[in-house]
Amino acid sequence: MRRVLIMLGVVLLVVGLLWPWLSRIPWGRLPGDIVIRREGFGFYFPWVTTLIISIAVSLALWWWRK
Repeated sequence: MRRVLIMLGVVLLVVGLLWPWLSRIPWGRLPGDIVIRREGFGFYFPWVTTLIISIAVSLALWWWRK
């Protein structure tokens, strides 16, 4: 459990330091993400972005434990 928390902290630190450059990547605007805009209402669900991040984290954890 300690390893996971330390790794999560390192990842958050790296993402925080790289945020000015990472914010330019069009994550969250991928084809397949659900966007509903109506007058006075907006709904956004990043379905494909969530799926890609989940796969990447799963592969990283699998590789790390191996």
